[in-house]
Amino acid sequence: MAPPLHPADGDPVPPALRGFAKAHADLVRLHEDPAHLVARHRDPARRVGLVSGGGSGHEPMHAGFLGRGMLDAVAPGKVFASPHNKQVLAASRHAAGPDGVLHVVKNYTGDRINFGIAAERLRLEGIEVRRVLVDDDLATESDETATGRRGTGATVVVEKLLGAAADTGLGLDDLAALGAEFAGASRSLAVATRAQTSMHTGRPSFALEDGELEYGVGIHGERAQRTISRPPAEELVDRMLDEVVAGLPAGPDEVVVVVNGLGGTTLLELYGLHDLVSDGLARRGLDVVGALVGTFVPALDMAGFSLTLTRLRPSWKPWWTAPAITPAFPRSTAPTTEETR
Repeated sequence: MAPPLHPADGDPVPPALRGFAKAHADLVRLHEDPAHLVARHRDPARRVGLVSGGGSGHEPMHAGFLGRGMLDAVAPGKVFASPHNKQVLAASRHAAGPDGVLHVVKNYTGDRINFGIAAERLRLEGIEVRRVLVDDDLATESDETATGRRGTGATVVVEKLLGAAADTGLGLDDLAALGAEFAGASRSLAVATRAQTSMHTGRPSFALEDGELEYGVGIHGERAQRTISRPPAEELVDRMLDEVVAGLPAGPDEVVVVVNGLGGTTLLELYGLHDLVSDGLARRGLDVVGALVGTFVPALDMAGFSLTLTRLRPSWKPWWTAPAITPAFPRSTAPTTEETR
């Protein structure tokens, strides 16, 4: 991301939001003050509005998952910064259904605070609200980390499953409980070979020597606790799978896998990684029943990838394959028997 591409005031977010809304005008509507986006279509059976949000620089998350079958509204913050509580409040007012609104929040201090303030104001207005906290990042699972695991790639899985469940007409408490189960069944880990480009300097935000790899990097460009010598892809994937599988709670042997690019990784590379991941999971006795491969939760243009696994209960499968009509989620319908022949 080179500095000449930035607007004169240095803030790339407002024009990006306008461009996104123009590109997907059939699916989303932009409100600029305070900035939030709303889905134009929702299932009439939905009784609870689904709202998410967070810092920009992670596109297509979250606005790319606005639409029928997924989110009803999102609040986008500045790059790598939480949205203001006024944005969350406005998005929630637009999204709220007859049974209220459910917030999907990644586990970062700013997001928790601002969504929490908005929730308090919503309750004062008579709108019921609950929160689902996504905390899947194994790199921050430590007694020394006061905030607990960060929320990263599993957010997409949680939003997809919750969207389909909401379309069955479930109430607020049921959806909040399910969302906690979806998040609890998910774990992620990310690595990088090059930091994201700083929008202020035009240079990488941190330096790595040739042949080095950040093992356990964050989606806001946070450096990992470990910098290691870069192993061959097969060894790296095997090491990551050992940790992610070990970090999963007990459950079914069927999983959804997300091989997610961090912004500077090609699809050619990501599909090659998925080949290694799927083979590695098979050796571990796990059956891949759903997969996303692509850039869904990047850190601007960081070169690297994250790996997310979710243990999928049999009752959740129809929600994973249910239609989702959004700008970015790649599956809009489930194939029929005839289509797979």
